[in-house]
Amino acid sequence: MAIIKTEAIVLKRYDLRETSLLVTFFTLDFGKVTGELKGIRTDPKKFASQVEVFSHNEIIFYQKRNSSVHLVSQCDLKNGFMTIKQNMPSIAAASVIVELLDGIMPQEDKNEEVFRLAVSALSELTAGNAEKITTMFKIKLLSLSGFKPHLDSCVSCGSSVAAMPKFSLNLGGLLCPKCNPKDTTSRSIFKGTVATILHIERNDLKNNLGLGMNPQIKKELDLVLNSFLNFHLGRDLKSQRTINKLEIAGAMG
Repeated sequence: MAIIKTEAIVLKRYDLRETSLLVTFFTLDFGKVTGELKGIRTDPKKFASQVEVFSHNEIIFYQKRNSSVHLVSQCDLKNGFMTIKQNMPSIAAASVIVELLDGIMPQEDKNEEVFRLAVSALSELTAGNAEKITTMFKIKLLSLSGFKPHLDSCVSCGSSVAAMPKFSLNLGGLLCPKCNPKDTTSRSIFKGTVATILHIERNDLKNNLGLGMNPQIKKELDLVLNSFLNFHLGRDLKSQRTINKLEIAGAMG
């Protein structure tokens, strides 16, 4: 068994038998990894971390060749992002981040850019701005993981889409007027929404935080991104439903 040391974000955790935890990590060097932490529930001091969801840790694990569950021998906390836990919007945003990492990223497939994006997003969440960070994280995760919608040209014929663009969930991108009949369920999309997505894809998250979004563009961004994610994941995001409820409660208040 190889002994591996790497940075890791906790995506989810489950009790295993009476004493241990089964934890899904997203790691810097190995992508998504499942590990067993033996004895942590009866002897928490055995590890220098509480292994809380969305915490950033440094782990050492024994990589088993004949199993997808590896033995974690050490877990040291680098950042618990405790400020995030002080308000519900930030908690909900962090939950979206870890749920998307778990749903989109394949098992044991390294993606250093996605890992650094996730750490950056969680770090920025400690200062608030949850709604904007959530939207930007979705756009950049789709881009860096290879699932991004095709917005540079018509997804069907490759021609430029200068006017009256429509967005097709089924085909995964924009359709020009000539190709619109290829998906009767495609919907109109503002050119400003397309431009905003392309701008966010091409710039890092921290620099994007200063980007202004008018309410109409923001509303359409959320609709397009959530529809696209739900379509390709085959399910709704549980954490997104929490955000939707918070937004409704905020509007009513």
